[in-house]
Amino acid sequence: MIRVGVAGFGKIGKVRVEEINKNPNTELVAIFDLNKSNELQGVLFCNSFDELINLDLDAVFICTYNNVNAEYTTLALERNLHVFCEKPPARSLQELKKVSECYSEKKHLVLKYGFNHRFHYSVIEAKKIIDSGKMGKLLWLRGVYGKAGSIDYDKNWRNYKKYSGGGILIDQGIHMLDLISFFSNKKFEEINSLITTAYWNIESEDNAFVTMRSSDNLIASFHSSATHWKHKFLLEMCFEEGYINLDGILSKTNSYAPEKMIVGRREFEDITFAMGKPKEETVYFSNDDSWKLEVKDFADSIINKCHVKNGTLDDALNVMSLIEKIYKKSI
Repeated sequence: MIRVGVAGFGKIGKVRVEEINKNPNTELVAIFDLNKSNELQGVLFCNSFDELINLDLDAVFICTYNNVNAEYTTLALERNLHVFCEKPPARSLQELKKVSECYSEKKHLVLKYGFNHRFHYSVIEAKKIIDSGKMGKLLWLRGVYGKAGSIDYDKNWRNYKKYSGGGILIDQGIHMLDLISFFSNKKFEEINSLITTAYWNIESEDNAFVTMRSSDNLIASFHSSATHWKHKFLLEMCFEEGYINLDGILSKTNSYAPEKMIVGRREFEDITFAMGKPKEETVYFSNDDSWKLEVKDFADSIINKCHVKNGTLDDALNVMSLIEKIYKKSI
């Protein structure tokens, strides 16, 4: 049994605790959270992160503000604990590089980052199709990830750079960046971006418009927005033989639903009657097991003494490198 501690018992921390309690190989031992009113029967609540990681634990989940993600990850690794850290892995690439330096001497431990979108069933199925080669070469990707905001959006801790490191890009756009890298398996070196605060009275950005190109001319673009006024997730991918669109994604609020995958096959029909109307197959997905599958992946890797395949340190370094370039390249 893997004895687990959790740092941070907010919205995401509670989701992780729920899945830790469901997993047959993990046992929740203790929680550290600044809110002293939180309590769970049979679970020790610690007064500090140091107290948490000095308990008899095997692993720790870090579900805290971004400003301590890298620090807590390093401290836990130094205590020889396996680590699951939520996204973003740090506020900056520089912070994350310090984690990398520490982990270079702790390779026997499992380190996983929470990019749960990779574990959605629409993403899993799309990846299978892409890897089969049936769609041919990937030509371009285009994404939109927009949120409605809320009446108190400007008061959210995520919009204060000292806690978050940035705005909507590092908070939500990071998922789209990770999926683009995941599906394309490319390194994007040429980046152009427009970062703007269009509406909200915040110090961080509420919109990010990004275009990227790899060395072999694959182009990807996406828009991450906190002024969309309606929750939206869309990732379009065009190949030599057709296209795959991921439209909608399931979440705890269900406000990005439905989650579906649309696969279209390129056809050169009769130009008079059917031009631009290829045959499409639409698959709907009604379950979101991404949180469960992530915890399972982490626990299985510890048990089997192997590294995770998704949410690796390399994945984290790649996406944080892109985020740094996007911020720096903004016109």
